[in-house]
Amino acid sequence: MANPPRTNPQGRRPASAPVRPRQAPTQSAPAAKGLLATRFNLGQQFRAESPNFYWLAGVTLLTVLIGLIMVLSASAVDSFLTDGGFFVSFFKQAGSAIIAIPLMLFVSRFPLEIYRKWALLALIASGALQLLVFTPLGVESGGNRNWVDIGIQVQPSEFIKLTVAIWLGVNLPEIINRVGPYSFRIFLSIFPVYGVAFFVLLGGDLGTTIIIFAIIMGCIAFSGVADRVIVLPTVAVSAVVAFYVVTSPNRMNRIMSFLSENCTDYTNACWQPLHGKWALANGGIFGVGLGQSKAKWSWLPAADNDYIFAIIGEELGLIGALLIIVLFVVMAVTFTRIIRSAKDPLVRITTGGIMIWIVGQAFVNIGVVVGLLPVLGVPLPLLSSGGSALVMTLLAIGVVLSFTREEKPIKKPLGRRR
Repeated sequence: MANPPRTNPQGRRPASAPVRPRQAPTQSAPAAKGLLATRFNLGQQFRAESPNFYWLAGVTLLTVLIGLIMVLSASAVDSFLTDGGFFVSFFKQAGSAIIAIPLMLFVSRFPLEIYRKWALLALIASGALQLLVFTPLGVESGGNRNWVDIGIQVQPSEFIKLTVAIWLGVNLPEIINRVGPYSFRIFLSIFPVYGVAFFVLLGGDLGTTIIIFAIIMGCIAFSGVADRVIVLPTVAVSAVVAFYVVTSPNRMNRIMSFLSENCTDYTNACWQPLHGKWALANGGIFGVGLGQSKAKWSWLPAADNDYIFAIIGEELGLIGALLIIVLFVVMAVTFTRIIRSAKDPLVRITTGGIMIWIVGQAFVNIGVVVGLLPVLGVPLPLLSSGGSALVMTLLAIGVVLSFTREEKPIKKPLGRRR
């Protein structure tokens, strides 16, 4: 039986409560909403769907942090003798890192259309900057004229490495579609990159020129051309390098001292490589301790630059040296994962070129320090002192990070399919 309706004491039904009129939103509500939306949008902007983003960013930042610590240790003595302060080189490197890391994150937001639109202009600009080394602004060091003094010294060839990789990533797919993957005309169609590389060679920096040509050949290899198309240009480039080595007494002296079983030119060509190996040997397994290196006391030239790996091995031992190698191996694996998951040839080619540049140069530098290669004068990426190199390397990694935004989330680990 249904309950009777409620009534008031007078026997009437209670009147319904009056509806309050809805108040108009105050001025602070839209502002608060806009603030929340801004925070939400920023979160979306810096959200990465691919784990490759976090792997690459994480290993990069860790390597930079180790590099700053080791630059402080390796450069303290020379900084005091040259500039009167222990921290001069460190502050320069730290300042470059403070500028470069936000730039890396900013570039990581770029869409692919940005690279397609500005690749040619960036390549031309890098070539124009390199030509400045032949003006009164140019600075010569160690027989190489590869720096420009504009209040601070910058190295335009580092910019060329990045612009070459991007330009090839943008243009190689179209060139291959036009001439075919088996045609040697591919190499005739990429003449702009030869021009900027030649500008670097004119400055006398053979080591950087070799790295640039390695980037070019790496981009071509990752573009999908036939293997036989790559062999002949590689031989041609090797012949050019051999010519420049033979015609340079300084380079020939380095090569001959490297090839000799017992280096006798202790005070000249053998000084740096021998002291580098002695520093590694002095470190043993666990190292002599951070800041306790003996080689950096003016015994080892370029202790904070080309030979910083020797200081790492001396102060942190075999454990520290292996840690650096593992970091670059992880970086190489992450680059490879990005290449394998790439849908756009621009991503595949440019990432391949940047991987050859950073990881390849790292292992070339390590090979020089441990005595597997002759002295080439190339720094250890992300670790050696040098503001231009650090900024451009982090910008290159920012470019690859932007490519990870194009990936779909990886649900299964990459491996052999069954």
